[in-house]
Amino acid sequence: MRFAINLPNFGDLADPRVVVELAVAAESCGWDGFFIWDHIVVADAMPVGDPWVQLAAVAQATDRIVIGPMVTPVPRRRPWVLARQAVSLDHLSGGRLILGVGLGFPPVEEFGTFGEPTDPHHRASLLDEGLEVIVGMWSGEPFEYRGNHFTVVETSFAPSPIQRPRIPIWVAGMWPNRAPFRRAGRFDGVFPIAADGAALDPAVIAEIVGLTGRDDLDVTVGGGPDADLEALEAAGVTWYQVGPYPGAGLEDVRGMVEAGPPA
Repeated sequence: MRFAINLPNFGDLADPRVVVELAVAAESCGWDGFFIWDHIVVADAMPVGDPWVQLAAVAQATDRIVIGPMVTPVPRRRPWVLARQAVSLDHLSGGRLILGVGLGFPPVEEFGTFGEPTDPHHRASLLDEGLEVIVGMWSGEPFEYRGNHFTVVETSFAPSPIQRPRIPIWVAGMWPNRAPFRRAGRFDGVFPIAADGAALDPAVIAEIVGLTGRDDLDVTVGGGPDADLEALEAAGVTWYQVGPYPGAGLEDVRGMVEAGPPA
């Protein structure tokens, strides 16, 4: 099992300089990954940082640690722009990017504020088409697409990602919804999150792994540093993410990072 820090991109952590400081500390303290949320609106007047700017700064300041958005809401992104950003970050980091993707939550704030669709089925369709476009453009081969939401006239996309066969894609979903986990089976990893915010029982995680139809995916869950790691590993978890508890101050976050991975 590998271990990652998972940080929100708002509040004290909206400042890219603070995030870079924490990422450098995480690498020196033995963490394997450093992931950042991708929100655009949290609460009225709450400071929010752009995770892609933050991740680019982190990539430049670190050498070993795996990085990525965890997760980026593909339905509110132009997939060709996201494909380009991801490849640029993959090159800047020397092939250390993981692309976490999902529908986006909460929909009213993240989508409805800007007049974008909040219906989960509509957003799921945008996610599926967006992922087809992203993977097709990453191939570097001539690619065209005609879907219900997106159109790409035949074009070749360069450069291709450093990572082969592509940048790993981890698909997030909220349990007990099952569709996201079947979707994850088409990609490289799965990130289940309980809809009520509670820690997922290892038996539930094992059920989710079964829904993917794969036994070779990365499986990641989040929680505190005192989880039963042996039980999670037995359920199939390959990456464990530790994040700050709600309302944690910056000094608490620093302490969590500097304490190092749970194992």
